[in-house]
Amino acid sequence: MREKLRVAVYAVCVRDGQVLLARWLNDGNPAWTLPGGGMEHGEDPYDTVLREVAEETGYRVEVTAMLGVRSVRFPSRRRFGRTVDQHHVGLMYEARVAGGELCFEVGGSTDMAAWHDLDTVPALERVPMVDFGLRLWRERPVSGRPGK
Repeated sequence: MREKLRVAVYAVCVRDGQVLLARWLNDGNPAWTLPGGGMEHGEDPYDTVLREVAEETGYRVEVTAMLGVRSVRFPSRRRFGRTVDQHHVGLMYEARVAGGELCFEVGGSTDMAAWHDLDTVPALERVPMVDFGLRLWRERPVSGRPGK
């Protein structure tokens, strides 16, 4: 089976009881996600999160903490019925908005960004990474992994 590794970096931006999310265009099934995305070859993760948040939200952010890592492995069906062993590694940073204005990405993997009240997040159509990132943000585990 073919193996595929994807390393991505995400920002958890919380202010005044709201979290900044981007709407991911998941093959016609939009879902809210943390702003961020894939690292380019040779790019530092810190630079990736700054670039991705700016692309998806219009904001310039300042990283305030490294929260942890999300590692997920799953089989995925590809063209011609082939199965690929996917391994996604997501680095999670806490960040605060330092400038810019909210705007939407054009021609990318997201189509909008918005602030959401933390207590309304459970009702949103969202990817599991949102809950994982918020859990890291709340718990601040020394290991970078939430408790069981």
